[in-house]
Amino acid sequence: MTFPVDAENVTQIPATDIRLRCPGCRHNAVLKAYVGSDLSLYPYGGPGTPYRLAFRWCPNRSCQTHLFVVARHDGTVVASYPAETIDFDATDLPEAVVSAFEEAVKCHAQECYKAAAMMVRKTLEEVCADRGAQGATLKKRIESLASQVVLPKPLLDGLDSLRLLGNDAAHVESRDFDRVDRTEVEVAIDVAKEILKATYQYESLISKLDALKRSTDEA
Repeated sequence: MTFPVDAENVTQIPATDIRLRCPGCRHNAVLKAYVGSDLSLYPYGGPGTPYRLAFRWCPNRSCQTHLFVVARHDGTVVASYPAETIDFDATDLPEAVVSAFEEAVKCHAQECYKAAAMMVRKTLEEVCADRGAQGATLKKRIESLASQVVLPKPLLDGLDSLRLLGNDAAHVESRDFDRVDRTEVEVAIDVAKEILKATYQYESLISKLDALKRSTDEA
């Protein structure tokens, strides 16, 4: 978001709490003000809709990320720096998979959609490597992964769609998708999240349920 301003456009207003999912710890939080006032800004040539410019910090003691926030006067967030990212559960995910997927959601948050699509594809590469899926190409490795991991057929089809989306983002000659934009990337990230759950997290959840059942039977 950019617009020209001058001193006449800016006034001080009382600070207020702002709700946002912290890009540092990914928890939903009420961000606290660490200065007593915010700035109210009208775009040049206003009046238009005024914006609140604010510095905030995450109340999570293990995080305490500091942010610069652009919001409307009612507290609705327009933009934040660092940017708010799509949430995902990293429980039981290998470090290399988490690293690739975090980069994908960060690229999405910065509206770098082609880069995000390529990092979703990289996430699939890391999943295949972690599970020992063999093949000369990612397509072949995905086919190998399908024989090792129990996934519904629509998700298996989704794996190949994510591969093709990553190809289009990286190669000019690829045309399986007409464009790589926000909608395509958000769908890709949603599908990737479900694949990660099915590959790594359902097994852990079932193990916990089995342990609970054994404990109940013994009692």
